[in-house]
Amino acid sequence: MVSSFRLLDALDIIIVAFVLYRMIMMIRGTRAVQLLKGVVMILLATGLAHTLQLGALSWLLDKILTIGLFAIPVVFQPELRRGLEQLGRGKFFSSRGTTLFQEEEDIPKTINELTKATSVLAKNKIGALIILERETGLSDHIETGIPIGAVVSSELLINTFIPNTPLHDGAVIIRGQHMIAASCFLPLSDNALISKELGTRHRAGIGISEQSDAVAVIVSEETGQISLAADGKLTRNLDEQSFREFLTNLLVPVKTDRFTLFKGKAGS
Repeated sequence: MVSSFRLLDALDIIIVAFVLYRMIMMIRGTRAVQLLKGVVMILLATGLAHTLQLGALSWLLDKILTIGLFAIPVVFQPELRRGLEQLGRGKFFSSRGTTLFQEEEDIPKTINELTKATSVLAKNKIGALIILERETGLSDHIETGIPIGAVVSSELLINTFIPNTPLHDGAVIIRGQHMIAASCFLPLSDNALISKELGTRHRAGIGISEQSDAVAVIVSEETGQISLAADGKLTRNLDEQSFREFLTNLLVPVKTDRFTLFKGKAGS
């Protein structure tokens, strides 16, 4: 095998590795990552079933894979479209990437700034929609807005949602301790059980929480009520303390010392 290995074979391997790397970087930061993990799990289960000669399970998984070949272009349509666009624009070979996950030490400050901002916005009945990215990347939705790239602060958030300003309409997306983009478009939930008194802002917050693990913070323009949407469920009419507790439970990992978090807040 070694004697038959050619220089062109090495070049072939390098090119394939580079293409796979660029494809991974292209879907990094989108919900396609979670979908791809599901595909990999099905492939591993299929291989294991064939190895152990589990006839019924092998037949079932083979049928799922067959159907999946037709479903993949539909499921990955946004990523495929973006990849072709990047290839046409020459961006496929760009080394630019994004950072997905927020650092644990960033979370307490982000919660504090969000709590201060939502309290002011609610008191003045200024509508707001703030999305906190978690494991599922939201790059698809970030691209629909205006890039910001600033450290999260209550003053910046309040100023962004002041009525009749260029960025007040749409959602702000936060990644870690940074406000990545404003005026972003989000998918609306089509859940028929949502109260008719809730408007587009609430439906958008619920919609993004249905399609990802993001947390949506919503301030009603009509009532000034603060709401949180996570996993497709909406918690309404939160005061400052309950808002902080809900957000902490959603964002702070279990291993984090929450006593230290609140102690640091009380001492500030």
